[in-house]
Amino acid sequence: MHVDLNLLIALDALLEENSVAAAADRLHLSAPAMSRTLARIRKATGDDILVRTGRTMTPTPHALALREETRELVARATALLTPVTTLDLDTLDRSFTLRCHDALIDTLAPRLIKAVAEAAPNVSIRFLAEPSADVADLARGQTDLEVGAGAPERPEIATTTLGTDRMVAVMRAGHPLTEGELTPSRFAAADHVTVSRRGRLTGPIDEALAGLGLIRRVRAALPTTSAALELTARTALVTTVAEQVCRPAWQRLGLCARALPLEVPAVPVIVAWHHRYDSDAAHGWLRGEVIRALRGVLTGQDSGLPA
Repeated sequence: MHVDLNLLIALDALLEENSVAAAADRLHLSAPAMSRTLARIRKATGDDILVRTGRTMTPTPHALALREETRELVARATALLTPVTTLDLDTLDRSFTLRCHDALIDTLAPRLIKAVAEAAPNVSIRFLAEPSADVADLARGQTDLEVGAGAPERPEIATTTLGTDRMVAVMRAGHPLTEGELTPSRFAAADHVTVSRRGRLTGPIDEALAGLGLIRRVRAALPTTSAALELTARTALVTTVAEQVCRPAWQRLGLCARALPLEVPAVPVIVAWHHRYDSDAAHGWLRGEVIRALRGVLTGQDSGLPA
């Protein structure tokens, strides 16, 4: 059965005005066009809706029974099809899911949660770790935002690159590599622990060393940066992490960082989301907060976090 929803709007105007002419003016129609629409409404409802009483029109009992429900339906339809241009953060009640590298969670979470709690007290953030294999959670709607070093190669995914972070060598205080010139040979001769959620023992650093005819000793591969830094703090192992993103973690453990004596590509920081959220005001606000917090991380700016 075909239902012309335009008749609902016309019915609301007729019941509000009790006049074909006034309803026509309200909807910017001619009086004859409005009369034809009333005839269609009568046919659809099986009721006269409005009947002439002298010089005025009187609604039928059935029309009076429909008046409030019609007004409500039109209001709901109008709200549904009207773009959301304002956002009330005080009343926003929503949970967002972010997936990112554990090092980013450690650095981003305090900044983001503080900013969100101050602006939108009813909003909660759910952080998920990176999986060991690539997943399509953004496409499936299971995550709102993903932050990482790679951009998903899907046309429905939007991305923005906020900047890059250089890799640094991190070791415990008093380690031999904290003093003197850090040459490629001294760096390669140390015992290393790598960070890899897939358990890889080699990567770009090994490729750079190979170009110089050097091979390093990798004693272990750990799935998270936090685990690698904890191990580094308790042993003579050296690990390599992103400088600004991981700074709070290695400083908290009293570790030392030095610039790599190698040409290694900087790590990009990329925010990704599904295009379905492009016009979502609440999602747009959250993206802005995430981007602002991450830029503060990459530039080393203090975000007013509690000591």
